[in-house]
Amino acid sequence: MADFSLTLNEDQLQIQSWVHEFAAEVIRPAAHEWDEREEFPWPVVQEAAKNGLYGIDFLMNAISDNSGLTLPVAVEEIFWGDAGIGMAIMGTALAAAGISGNGTPEQVMEWVPQCYGTPDDVKLGAFCVSEPDAGSDVSSLRTRAVYDQATDEWVLNGTKAWITNGGIADVHVVVAAVDPELKGRGQASFIVPPNTKGLSQGQKYKKHGIRASHTAEVVLDDVRIPGSLLLGGKEKLDAKLARAKERGHSGGQPAMATFEATRPTVGAQALGVARAAYEYALEYAKERHAFGKPIIMNQAIAFKLANMAVEIDASRLLIWRAAWLARNGGFKNGEGSMSKYKASETAVRVTEDAIQILGGYGYTREYPVERWHRDAKIHTIFEGTSEIQQLVIARAISGLRIE
Repeated sequence: MADFSLTLNEDQLQIQSWVHEFAAEVIRPAAHEWDEREEFPWPVVQEAAKNGLYGIDFLMNAISDNSGLTLPVAVEEIFWGDAGIGMAIMGTALAAAGISGNGTPEQVMEWVPQCYGTPDDVKLGAFCVSEPDAGSDVSSLRTRAVYDQATDEWVLNGTKAWITNGGIADVHVVVAAVDPELKGRGQASFIVPPNTKGLSQGQKYKKHGIRASHTAEVVLDDVRIPGSLLLGGKEKLDAKLARAKERGHSGGQPAMATFEATRPTVGAQALGVARAAYEYALEYAKERHAFGKPIIMNQAIAFKLANMAVEIDASRLLIWRAAWLARNGGFKNGEGSMSKYKASETAVRVTEDAIQILGGYGYTREYPVERWHRDAKIHTIFEGTSEIQQLVIARAISGLRIE
């Protein structure tokens, strides 16, 4: 178990500086263009791959850190650069986490690298859970996986919604119901390889924010995959289903296990957006003059900035604690959800205050704060809404099944 420390070690400081430099020199200058185009920023992701920021080596180095802090530190810097491009760079990590969290060592070794490809041949991964009628309620998935014993294949049918990299990914990790009567306890995760017949992209969503990130439906029409692509294997799944039927419980939902482990990282994404807006508003307030003095000399502005600084620091402390707990003993009172909830709500408030400080300029697309405000909002919705985070926390602190 690593000691909890608020002092980053030399390796972490070097990574923080390296990622910040990439964010400042590559991501941020491209942010406005790709937000306006609403297209996947392939050139930026390819540059990130050549730089070593997008790839299996970076991910494994970050998540192998016993303190748990390397990944949130790096993610904060990426999203300080831009959240839409940040999601384009980080979206594959959720698919990799789904494989790592539910797969056998052999499956992890074979498929996680294929989610990323190589710097010369970049690939993408997509984690497919949400559906048109099942967002927060992941226990009610309608996508079905039926085992064909004659061919040792799984047959997948259904439609997934709001999927990052959906349809354009090379590797799709799909959570589906094997035994719908067991709800969340009857689900399993499957790998759908590149160019599998029957998988197609549905509608691409035109979004309020993070527009450089590709978000679309994934349609599964009699998708046949080998039995070996059931994550964890059939023996483990059969045992889990048997336990669920006999005792009314099992080892947990594969989707929720992935989400809970990634919540501090999502909090770090929101934190990066909030910090970007705060820093920009602070500099603007020191340079902008009104009534003969910098506007920061007015308490109405100064106190707003003071509150922004406090909320950002409080969010970072919760994220770092949750990231450390995830590696050293696990969550006891919903700390992962606490960090995501606090940081995402903070990002919305801080970016709104930044617009207010810039006044009319803040509301125009010539200045980045309006984009940061649009980008911030999604963090209170995806990977568990703020209300779901409150529910998780309430259940954790009470020990009761609060509905």
